[in-house]
Amino acid sequence: MSLPVPHRILVLGGGGREHALAWKLAREGGVDEVVVAPGSAGIAREPGVRCVDVDPLDPPAVAALAVAEAVDLVVVGPEAPLGAGVVDALDAAGIPAFGPTLAAARMETSKAFCHAVAARAGVAMPRAASFAAGETEAALAFVRELDGAGRRAVLKADGLAAGKGVIVSDSLEQALGLVPSFLAGRSADVPALVVEERLEGPEASVIAICDGTRAVAFPAARDHKRLCDGDAGPNTGGMGAYSPLPDLDDAAVDAVVDAVHRPILAELARAGTPFRGFLYAGLILTVAGPVLLETNVRLGDPEAQAILPRLDTDLAPLVLAAATGALPPDVPGRLPVTDEATVAIVLAAHGYPGHPRRGDPIEGLESAEAAGALVFHAGTVARRRSEGGFATNGGRVLAVVGRGPDLAGARDAAERAADAISFDAAQRRHDIAADAPAAPAALAAGPAR
Repeated sequence: MSLPVPHRILVLGGGGREHALAWKLAREGGVDEVVVAPGSAGIAREPGVRCVDVDPLDPPAVAALAVAEAVDLVVVGPEAPLGAGVVDALDAAGIPAFGPTLAAARMETSKAFCHAVAARAGVAMPRAASFAAGETEAALAFVRELDGAGRRAVLKADGLAAGKGVIVSDSLEQALGLVPSFLAGRSADVPALVVEERLEGPEASVIAICDGTRAVAFPAARDHKRLCDGDAGPNTGGMGAYSPLPDLDDAAVDAVVDAVHRPILAELARAGTPFRGFLYAGLILTVAGPVLLETNVRLGDPEAQAILPRLDTDLAPLVLAAATGALPPDVPGRLPVTDEATVAIVLAAHGYPGHPRRGDPIEGLESAEAAGALVFHAGTVARRRSEGGFATNGGRVLAVVGRGPDLAGARDAAERAADAISFDAAQRRHDIAADAPAAPAALAAGPAR
């Protein structure tokens, strides 16, 4: 399978996911330069990578940059530019862009829309209902109905929330008390809250490169959302990830793509909003099989930092082909990977996920990299030239990735490298991949219907 290679690529974003994307793409044969907007000083250290201070949330400015830089491809990293319509602007300028249009991006920007599409496509999701402002009593009644059926409620803000707009309730009283806060001050014209039944089981992420019709899967990964060890503390954007998953093997990934990604692609195409981009399926592995919890329309963060180093193939040609709706009919269903496992540990700033402190000097980056770890910058800033090095400049500061022959070896490498890095009041988990579950027999039946 021979595909055209984009020589100049523009990546939008400046976080850890975009650092991993730029790192991967710039290392590939035929790629001359990767431009990142706005990027960061940490990303700019990568060979073959140049950062440009352009706002990715400004579609006309992004389109003008793509034209001025004569790029062959634009890869959109975060969800916010997709929700701002940046792909629509690039399409109008004739620039191949890998990411969904504003209409197709609703698969992430509206959880109610995702449920509606999945229902029409026959994709299993938890029982759910959506509510707008003024429907507080109806939302409370649905929470009580779930409780009467022995189910706790999951409350999800309908809209972009940087991975933190979800509350998994532990009691009826907690859910009832929180419902009004999701609806206060919201429009009565569109859903503001989705209430779902709470399902039990480990979660998993399966992300696929999609060209509107076809889907090629990355290896499965698992994200750890809670701030503290043992899945305690508040929800975050993600405190670590690992791949592969012992409880979601290659055959199970193939089954997920057949049961989730491809039906959703077919339904979106039927509705006149074909999806081209990274389609992320967030799953819960129940005893009856995987069930879709949510879709995102970009690579996960920190899943990207864990899965991109495992790829044993070039990404750029596949992404360009998908952006133009031209993945070959004989494209494999899964991307080839190395035999290595990866574990990514996120180091977060003091105060995260609330109000992270900025400006704390970071020590030990060179030691971690010298030990063989990959260190992706998510929220850092270069210190003054007289001081050198980097300081914290965001909530999730770094993702430290260890590689090994298995998850235990990768975890040991990641832990040692993370131990080498320090900044004041840093927060991290010490149990990423520590209790990776074995493969349950229930998954042999494939995704739940």
